[in-house]
Amino acid sequence: MYLNKLSISEFKNISGATLDFSPNLNCITGINGSGKTNVLDAVYYLSMTKSYFSNPDSQSIAYTARQCHVSGEYTRFDASKDIISFSIERNGSKVFKRNSKNYSRLSDHIGVIPIVMVSPYDTCLVNESGEERRRFLNSILSQLDAEYLRRLQNYNQLLQQRNRLLKSEDINEDLLDTFTSRLSVNASYIYDKREEFTLLLTPIVKKYYNLISGMREEISIEYVSELRESSLEQLLAINREKEKILKFTSAGIQRDDLLFSMNGHKFRLCGSQGQQKTFLISLKLAQFEIMREMYKKQPILLLDDVFDKLDMTRVEALLGLVSSDIFGQIFITDSNKVRVKEILDTIGGDSALFELNGGDLR
Repeated sequence: MYLNKLSISEFKNISGATLDFSPNLNCITGINGSGKTNVLDAVYYLSMTKSYFSNPDSQSIAYTARQCHVSGEYTRFDASKDIISFSIERNGSKVFKRNSKNYSRLSDHIGVIPIVMVSPYDTCLVNESGEERRRFLNSILSQLDAEYLRRLQNYNQLLQQRNRLLKSEDINEDLLDTFTSRLSVNASYIYDKREEFTLLLTPIVKKYYNLISGMREEISIEYVSELRESSLEQLLAINREKEKILKFTSAGIQRDDLLFSMNGHKFRLCGSQGQQKTFLISLKLAQFEIMREMYKKQPILLLDDVFDKLDMTRVEALLGLVSSDIFGQIFITDSNKVRVKEILDTIGGDSALFELNGGDLR
């Protein structure tokens, strides 16, 4: 499946545009702030029903508009079409449709159009809190496993209910036991899937990192979870009296993390900007490979400002990867128009080039 037409109305700084894409390589150029990332985010929305960035839906509407609308026409390899669209109102309501039929649950759409995005925002995976790394895990596993998404939603809902109970003056012990038991069942499934995925992910990340960097550094990924030593039910039993004082749930998969290391040291402490970017690109390419194998089809790949901070050796190695036939439809943004034209010349084949200027596409 590939996106052959995108229509945008009042989405962020793009007032209106209709674009016809190549099934292979699509490049978007423009100065910083022109809206290149917004085009990719519109494509991401159509797959994941939300922005790639941690922003409320209302922030996707142009400042002067009451509503935004995005529609994508997808072509399958049997030549059949799918029309995916969404609209967001200023009051917060959002409608998502597939072939003019509303989704009753947005989660039903996750995984229909697999997608992987690489963005400068990804530095938060290395430099910020574990919440960002958990979001990364959840984003991938929710696309791969509908049961994981259901369990995660259940867990988060139960966690909120348990925390509300712990904040009450008169705690119903039987109800607390019920929440604890149901949390533990969901946590066990989520933990197993995260650990399984990390073991699958790590050697593939290493493979891509070595291909791009020339085997200059040794990297590792470790999944960190309290559930490695004990079940959640046991952990919460131990912490029960303490939690009544704290008034919140003090253990669980909401505290899980991924530890990224280079040459035995934390990546955020020792990695240069180029090394960090190489690692993050490798992480996303590994995600792409896993999704491709599980779906038996190629996800759409979005590469936002991907060449910045990379030396020419790494740029050339990355170009060699993305020009191979393991990838399907690719979108690349870059502020350097000359470099983009060189990329198109290097890769060759069917491609499309667009230029953005203040939200206007041509």
